[in-house]
Amino acid sequence: MSARDAGAVRARHALARRFCAVRERSVGLAAPLSAEDCCVQSMPDASPAKWHLAHTSWFFDVFVLEPFEPDFKPFRPEFRVLFNSYYNAVGDKHPRPQRGLLTRPSLAEVLDYRAHIDARMRTLLAAQGGDEELRELIELGLQHEQQHQELLLTDIKHLLSMNPLRPAYHAPGEHADAKPDPLEWVGFAGGVIEIGHDGAGFCFDNELPRHRVYLQPYELTSRPVTSGEYAQFVDQGGYASPELWLSEGWEWVRSNALRHPIYWHRGDSGWEEFTLGGLQALAPEQPAVHLSYFEADAYARWAGARLPTEAEWEHASQHSAVEGQFADHGRLHPAPAAGPGLRQMLGGVWEWTQSSYAPYPGFRPAAGAIGEYNGKFMVNQYVLRGGSCATPRNHIRASYRNFFPAAARWQFSGLRLARDS
Repeated sequence: MSARDAGAVRARHALARRFCAVRERSVGLAAPLSAEDCCVQSMPDASPAKWHLAHTSWFFDVFVLEPFEPDFKPFRPEFRVLFNSYYNAVGDKHPRPQRGLLTRPSLAEVLDYRAHIDARMRTLLAAQGGDEELRELIELGLQHEQQHQELLLTDIKHLLSMNPLRPAYHAPGEHADAKPDPLEWVGFAGGVIEIGHDGAGFCFDNELPRHRVYLQPYELTSRPVTSGEYAQFVDQGGYASPELWLSEGWEWVRSNALRHPIYWHRGDSGWEEFTLGGLQALAPEQPAVHLSYFEADAYARWAGARLPTEAEWEHASQHSAVEGQFADHGRLHPAPAAGPGLRQMLGGVWEWTQSSYAPYPGFRPAAGAIGEYNGKFMVNQYVLRGGSCATPRNHIRASYRNFFPAAARWQFSGLRLARDS
């Protein structure tokens, strides 16, 4: 066997191992949940855990097995509609706000569907794993599933928070957290820089092409804003001060009668926060999390600063010294940022930027239904960077562009301050 052929075999085996690991993790994330937990949808923006488990299998079913498997036959033809998310080129979709009405198929049937798809995928990989297009589609499917692993956690957290019993998803571990260092400003000279994926390893199409951007001199804070710092904003009337809010944000605050972040509650001894480990006393040293763009922007104004642009964030991330927490740690809640230099540029909380989610110069979506993955959402959204405590570590990179509407706050999103030098 030539060295090239041996390398191809190793790559195929590595992809097969990665496929099994990612697929097993999704099932493992659902393991603490009851069948009832897995079926309920707490709001139109969220999806039941059962739907996440089925949709990520649907992706491999429709985009990999159907075009590559000889004599392809669907597991159940109706699943093509039930578990389609937003791929119009594939065909009809079950309405997103009604995913929680799908009491059938049962959770057991969805798990059978996953096992069936996994077995066929392993056979396909063994037979055709040398096909480059197939490998690229499988990797895209795995990256897609890792996105849904985080969404499963955010969605189940929102669901459990609606229950007056405040049930925990998992038992919180004991952590000896270091105190965060004082907030410092870190300066950057700016100039002509490059952002976008550099070509090494996987990336989504919205990270391309790499291109030049001019930056004025700027500064970023050394760590994300903490819960204790954000509590000062709340306690000093931040949610009652219209001058701090964008016009649409102020209407959002008023129409929803908001006075604090989504998972905060006033307890007898002060602020409490609902976490995946249940209701706990608010930890003031931990990064503030589950903030909308509106809330992040209002806090930045109150603090006499602003949100960074995504180009500033990506440029600065090249100088990050200490990472934050990822889903791999099992904590599923951000920890204090301690250490020298810029901290937690990756991991901890997704960080809002002031940049609208738009195509990079020269962006071209892929042909066909796969091209619907990112490009068609480039309107009325803002970019977040860095990953969170619910993101798998091998899923994130400095060029990764997450995006959500300005009012979204059930995701693990926080903020880092910026200002002009």
